[in-house]
Amino acid sequence: MDRIRRNERMTAMIKLLSGTPNRIFTLNSFCELFGSAKSTMSEDVDLLQQVTKAFDLGEIDTVTGAAGGVRYRPKVSREKARATIEKLCADLSGTERVLPGGFLYYSDILSMPEIVNRMGEIIATEYYDTEPDFVLTMETKGIPVAFATANALGVPLVIARHSSRVYEGSAVNINYVSGSGSIETMSLSRRAVKENQQALIVDDFLKGGGTAGGMVELMREFNVKVVGMAFVMATASPEKKRITGEKSLMTLEVTDGDPAVAVVRPAEWLK
Repeated sequence: MDRIRRNERMTAMIKLLSGTPNRIFTLNSFCELFGSAKSTMSEDVDLLQQVTKAFDLGEIDTVTGAAGGVRYRPKVSREKARATIEKLCADLSGTERVLPGGFLYYSDILSMPEIVNRMGEIIATEYYDTEPDFVLTMETKGIPVAFATANALGVPLVIARHSSRVYEGSAVNINYVSGSGSIETMSLSRRAVKENQQALIVDDFLKGGGTAGGMVELMREFNVKVVGMAFVMATASPEKKRITGEKSLMTLEVTDGDPAVAVVRPAEWLK
């Protein structure tokens, strides 16, 4: 193979790193791939770090130690995160999307890959330091954002279901009180997670916190620590939820009237 030029190496490196976020690549693996010396690869990494920082394209991080190397984290600055969420809030506010019961129609938003991936990166940015082993969500509307978050964190996605599936083997089932006050069932395969792991809960909507509380309880059954909870949207009322320490990207308030008006605003921590 002909000698690989620096611009070719750097293009390939950023593709490999960004294609598998939070995965550590050793310098030796890059040396073998490109046939270059370790000092040369270190210079290339330094250049990539400067470029990503200058254009706010995430973070290329060096990890020290025997298992160390280089990884890419698609971090989103607080300013860019706020700008993204403010635009979404403007699109979602008004009368056209209000549903009976104080809910809001935004399934179309959760079906747009560019928006969902960005929300996942914003959430992941807040929880890199907690080092979750997996992302947990409840079927079904929360799956796209939870998957995008898991991808940005470089960890698996685990999905709790309303009932167990035969093809998932034996399962743990718990009962929980939903936001409407009814008793519902939550199920998770025993093979999905392991004891003493750490979970990040991600879901699409938070009202009273019943479903989120159920997921926390489910993790207790597996002896798994919940290191954070994040939601796309939370209602302003009730102000006191059944969970604490959660973060939502947006807050929803539906004002009385005919027609009812949805007021969607960025969460306080983004301001």
